[in-house]
Amino acid sequence: MRVALFVTCVNDALYPRTGVAVVRLLERLGVDVDFPAAQSCCGQPQYNTGYRRETEPLLRRTAEAFAGHEYVVTPSGSCAAMIRAHYPRIARQAAREGRGSGLERLAEDLVPRVYELTEFLVDVLGVTDVGAYFPHTVTYHPSCHGLRTLGLGERPRRLLSAVKGLELVELPGAEECCGFGGTFAVKNPDVSAAMAADKTATAGATGAEVLCGADNSCLAHLDGTLRRAGSPLRTLHLAEILASTEETEEDPTR
Repeated sequence: MRVALFVTCVNDALYPRTGVAVVRLLERLGVDVDFPAAQSCCGQPQYNTGYRRETEPLLRRTAEAFAGHEYVVTPSGSCAAMIRAHYPRIARQAAREGRGSGLERLAEDLVPRVYELTEFLVDVLGVTDVGAYFPHTVTYHPSCHGLRTLGLGERPRRLLSAVKGLELVELPGAEECCGFGGTFAVKNPDVSAAMAADKTATAGATGAEVLCGADNSCLAHLDGTLRRAGSPLRTLHLAEILASTEETEEDPTR
């Protein structure tokens, strides 16, 4: 099986280790991974800020970059949700306004091929035990897009529960937003910071060593809050835990 990796802007610019981890994980499971170099931003920042028309060229670019790949896998529920929930709406509105130029066809072709990483592992590959080893105490924060838009449900937790050596502890109020919300954190910094403080305080009280998530944008927000507070709790993307083995164990204190 061959897939295309949609690494996303945040991972490409700030968290390349996550992209590397996805490749290592998938290749360990017998999957060949392509990286289409033409990929760029999916347009979520523009769209969420109200610049719908400016998002249309990014829709086209993304669809064309991943044309021909049966599966497009991304370690970001946020970006997967952008494509699956909003690309069809953007394309339909562009067509109504006379700027369609095939956007609806491109969106319809791309949407069913896009999978968030845990969806791909559980639903397509049919695995929960990926052969990972991570001897640390972990608590899991589900991001809003993964929880509410994609409906990831128990997939991430099932994968974490199967990791050798990992102790998974419950995060009270896990379904509550961390406060990031993309441009929400910029436009409403006080509210955003308060929400992050609540989330990190709850996570710290679990006694976990690692706060895990499937979206590095949320984890960046939480990590900044933790570090400013001097907390020993560290954040780590789910993919990096799942890619970890006894030979290549990730260090959560790095």
